[in-house]
This record gives sequence, C-alpha cells and structure tokens, in this order.
Amino acid sequence: MIKPLLFLFVFFTQFPSYTLQGDIIDNLSAHFKAGNAKEIAANFASSVELIVIDDEDVYSKAQAEQILRNFFSKNPPIKSSVIHLINTNPNFRFGILSLHTKNGKFRVSITLKKSSNAFFITELRIEPDK
Repeated sequence: MIKPLLFLFVFFTQFPSYTLQGDIIDNLSAHFKAGNAKEIAANFASSVELIVIDDEDVYSKAQAEQILRNFFSKNPPIKSSVIHLINTNPNFRFGILSLHTKNGKFRVSITLKKSSNAFFITELRIEPDK
C-alpha cells in the first residue's frame, strides 16, 4: 500500500505543471468566455502589444485592461474555445481562441512568455473571424 502512494507522491511532485494545473491558454479561454478583463489583465506583462480589430499599439497593463474591458462591453461574449495551442517550449506559449460574441465571431491570438516561473501575455490580438 505504501509503495503505490509513494509512487504517486513522487510522480505528482516531479511534474506539477502538467498534472495539477491546466494550461494557461485554457484558463484564459474561460476568462474570455466570461468577459473578465480583470482576470485576463492579471496575466499581462508590464507592457502588452495589443491589437483590437484595427487599433494596434503597445500599452501598459492598466491601459490594456481598459481597452479589453471596452471591447467586452461592446461585444458581450457568448462562447470561447481553444482552436490551436503551442505548449512544447517551456518558456513560451501561444494559443488561438475562437470567441463568439453577440456581435460576431472573433479570432483571439495570445502570445505568452515565461518570466520568474510564470507566463505573461506579451501580445494579444483580437480580429474579426473571416
């Protein structure tokens, strides 16, 4: 009885990022579905390249959160799903979401880089889905 428990303990402590937490892209997809700009912004780097439809610039974390909040107020989300995910590099994540809103469908591209053992969004692109 002790050997199987010891094995499970060692397994879970050796691979915590894969076994105990979901991928950050999945978590972000849930926040997009909820229209939760605050939770998304909690994952922003100190400056973020933000492209929302036709507006593109580099913003501070607070500015980017406000722009995202405005986007959600104009486009209330209905559904969000991950359609592409790159998570093979331990210091980089990239994901594409399909975001359905009351005003149409959008393609959301998210680029994250690892810093201090956490991933932060360095680029966020929201474009109308064609």
